[in-house]
Amino acid sequence: MEIIAHYGTLFTGLALVFAFYACWAIGANDVANAMGPPVGSGSLSIRNAVIIAAIFEFAGAFIAGGEVTATIRKGIVDPNAMVDHPHLLMYGMTSALLATALWLHLATSRGWPVSTTHTIVGAVAGFAMVGVGMDVVYWEKMGAIVASWFISPVLGGVVAYLLTWSIRKWILETNNPFQSAKERGPYYIFLVGFIVALVTFFQGLTHLKINLSDLETLLLAAVVGVACAVVGKSMINKIQVDEKADHHHRSASAEKVFIPMMIFTAAAMCFAHGSNDVANGIGPLAAVLDVVESGGKVNKSAPLPLWVLFVGGIAIVVGLATYGTKVIATIGTKITELTPSRAFSATLSAATVVVLASKTGMPVSTTHIAVGAVMGVGLARGIGALDLRVIFNIVISWLITVPAGALGAAALFFVVKGLFG
Repeated sequence: MEIIAHYGTLFTGLALVFAFYACWAIGANDVANAMGPPVGSGSLSIRNAVIIAAIFEFAGAFIAGGEVTATIRKGIVDPNAMVDHPHLLMYGMTSALLATALWLHLATSRGWPVSTTHTIVGAVAGFAMVGVGMDVVYWEKMGAIVASWFISPVLGGVVAYLLTWSIRKWILETNNPFQSAKERGPYYIFLVGFIVALVTFFQGLTHLKINLSDLETLLLAAVVGVACAVVGKSMINKIQVDEKADHHHRSASAEKVFIPMMIFTAAAMCFAHGSNDVANGIGPLAAVLDVVESGGKVNKSAPLPLWVLFVGGIAIVVGLATYGTKVIATIGTKITELTPSRAFSATLSAATVVVLASKTGMPVSTTHIAVGAVMGVGLARGIGALDLRVIFNIVISWLITVPAGALGAAALFFVVKGLFG
C-alpha cells in the first residue's frame, strides 16, 4: 500500500504512455492487417481506410467490447492471488503493456501480421508466473487460446472459401457479370449489416443496460441490414459498365461494383476489431488505474473510463496512419493476388467470424482470422494461388508471439520490481 501511495501517480503516467504506445502498435499491426484486403486490392485508399477505422473502431469498442476486456483482466490469471500484493498487479500490467508494444513494433517493422491478443495474453501470463507463481495462471484458458491458433484461421478460411465460391458462381461466371453484380450485390451488403447487428444486439448491449427480446433483436438487425442494402444499392447504381475493360477481362466492370461494397465490409471489420481487440491496449491500463484510485484494492472488475477509450482509439488510428503500410502490404498483396471481389469475401468473412467469436469472451486473434480468410480466398483458385513462403514466415511469427510477450513482460517485471521494490 505504501508503494502505491508513493508511486501511484507515476505508475498512472507510465501505464498511460505505455498503453498509448501499445495501442499505436495495435493500429500499425492489427488494424493494418484488417484493412489489408481492401487497401491491397485498390478498393480503398489509406486515407479512406483511416477515416473508416477512426469511426468504427470507436463504435465497436464502446458498443460491444466489454466481454473481451473482462477476459484480459481476470480471465488469464487469478486476480485473487494479488489481493494482498496489489503493487504486483500494478508492476505486472505496466510491464505487460510495454512488452506488448515492443513486440508488436518489432513484428510490424518486419511486416509480420502477428496477434496483439496473444501478445498481451502471453505478457499477462508471463509477469504472473514470475511475480506470483505458476498456479495463478488459468492454464485451461491458455490451452483454449493455443487451440485458437488453429481454429481462428480455419474458420476464417472456410467462410471466405464459401463466400468466394458463391460470388464466382452467382456473379462472376454468369452470362452478364456486371448486371448480376448490380442485382445481387445489395444482398451481400444486407448480409454484412444483418450479421454484425444481430450478434451485437444479442449480447453486445448488456453493459449499456439495453435488453432486447429475441424477436426484437432479429427485427432490428433486419432493419439495419435493409438500411445498409438500400444505401449500398444507391452507390452501386452509379457504377457504369466499362466495355473496353470488359473486352480484356469479362468481369472487369463487375469487379468495379465491389469497390463501394468494400466500404461496408471495411466498416464491419473495424467494428469487429474494436469489439475484440481494443481491450488489449486499454484493459491493463484500466487495471492499473483501478488499483491506484482505490488505494490498493484488487477488484474483480474495473470501470473503463470513456477518456481511456478515446486515448486508445486515437492511438490506434495514428498507428494505422503512420506505420501500417508494411503489414497492409503483407496481407493485401503478398499472400495471394486480391481483386475487389476477393477482398470483399476475405473482409466480410473475417468480420463475421471475429464478431461471432468476440461474443464468447474468448480473445481470439483477429489477425489469424484475417490471414485465414485471405488464404481461403486464394485456395478457392487452387493452392498455386498462394505464396507458401510468405505463409510459412507468418506462421512462425505466430508461434513465437506468446513466448515473446511472456518473456518480455517477465524481464520488464523484474526491472520494475528492482527499481521500485
